[in-house]
Amino acid sequence: MLEEQEASKREREEELLRSGYPAYTTSVGWMGYTDERIRGLCREALAEGWTHFKVKVGSKPEDDRRRVAAVRDAIGPDHKLMIDANQNWDVDEAIARIKELSQYDLWWAEEPTHPDDVLGHATIARAVAPVGIATGEHCANRVLFKQLMQARAISFCQIDSCRLGGVNENLAVILMAAKFGVPVCPHAGGVGLCEYVQHLSMFDFIAVTGTMESRVIEFVDHLHEHFEEPVEIRRGRYMAPHKPGYSITMKPASRRDYCFPDGAIWQKVESRR
Repeated sequence: MLEEQEASKREREEELLRSGYPAYTTSVGWMGYTDERIRGLCREALAEGWTHFKVKVGSKPEDDRRRVAAVRDAIGPDHKLMIDANQNWDVDEAIARIKELSQYDLWWAEEPTHPDDVLGHATIARAVAPVGIATGEHCANRVLFKQLMQARAISFCQIDSCRLGGVNENLAVILMAAKFGVPVCPHAGGVGLCEYVQHLSMFDFIAVTGTMESRVIEFVDHLHEHFEEPVEIRRGRYMAPHKPGYSITMKPASRRDYCFPDGAIWQKVESRR
């Protein structure tokens, strides 16, 4: 598989350095945001060049409908919209809720049920197609990913650079996903994950699949200031890092101040008690 892409790697590297890798934003649709704030964040994201948007769901059905409708209305019909239930539903409820929300033209429904329920995901996937099913951020090994793909339970593979056991385990899943024809769209909704996963997706593009089609990396705009080499986002795309390594070295001051229990931040918390 790697040899098939060898001859054209240089062209893709140049494209990556020039144009970056497509991303999506989760920052517009967190639970607890008012409808007006959601619309305002969507307007800001559109002005910054974002084309893919994700909304958290799993609360009351009427609340989910209102919030998803607000995002779709704000971003228009030409941009991708995804929902994320964070494992909140059982299988039957997931099917009913996703079908109800599919009127807003969903690209995928993420973590609709328990992450270990391979056959449950397969049942949901068959019932809600053409809405895709995405999961993986809580899958801890390549075997579970293998079963999800064998069962045709997912349309998008969401590796997590820290949940899986290191780079090698992530690369194994990337290779399996390529074999099954499932796009890898990494989870990056935590501290340092954006910095990590950019390398994995860019490796996938340059050395494994040779394509960015239907592939996006999650982006959440918080806590990047603690890293020596924070990700660079430009017009809704990850720009390729230029330094070697995994881009997740934290600044000495951040490590010192947040070190538990003696760091300055924790001491300040303790002083308020």
